[in-house]
Amino acid sequence: MTLGNARLTDQPLQRSFLLFFFIFLVSAAAAKAQDRAGAFDFYVLSLSWSPTFCASQQGERNDRQCDADKDFRFIVHGLWPQYEKGYPEFCETREPRRVPRSVGEPLFDIMPSMGLIGHQWRKHGSCTGLGQRDYFTRIRQAFERIRLPSDLARGETAVTLSADEIEEKFIAANPGMSRRGISTSCEGRRLEEVRICLTKDLQFRDCAEVDADGCRISQITLPPAR
Repeated sequence: MTLGNARLTDQPLQRSFLLFFFIFLVSAAAAKAQDRAGAFDFYVLSLSWSPTFCASQQGERNDRQCDADKDFRFIVHGLWPQYEKGYPEFCETREPRRVPRSVGEPLFDIMPSMGLIGHQWRKHGSCTGLGQRDYFTRIRQAFERIRLPSDLARGETAVTLSADEIEEKFIAANPGMSRRGISTSCEGRRLEEVRICLTKDLQFRDCAEVDADGCRISQITLPPAR
């Protein structure tokens, strides 16, 4: 093959690569364009089982949440705006990225870390269309909307159940919640989170994608609180 022929052969490949790269950039831009603050379908309230986190290496370094004198149980991981498929994140907002301690500290009983609070605001809160104070007020309202099953929330001893049994306990404690509007997530065989779908005005609703993404192992353990 001559040098001239080689160059001619390379040209279609180059054009194909450039076309693919252009399509990728356009698709990425379109995906980001839809992540507009306030443009979402519903919320997911994610409740983390704190003893599971505290048993991890990351938790061992978190004195505010996991020190020996702390006994957190279900806490708020976040209140996440969702699409019916997928979710927005890191939206543009006129609000500051940093959450002042005066705004975050009143939530320490349910979100015991400024690091957690700040990250949740930047990644998720920025996409709600709410200001910082209103977003964290909405988190408090969402948490208080949920009745925690007393036999799970006590955390006095380890409890082992299936994912379905955990979800059924939440459903029994919360009239209007359905099997299609709640899911669990696991870390190994330990309960990591319970995720509950809510409308924008914090009513229970179904959410097929979130429900389908749940943990389905037969036995999940809730480690006891310290």
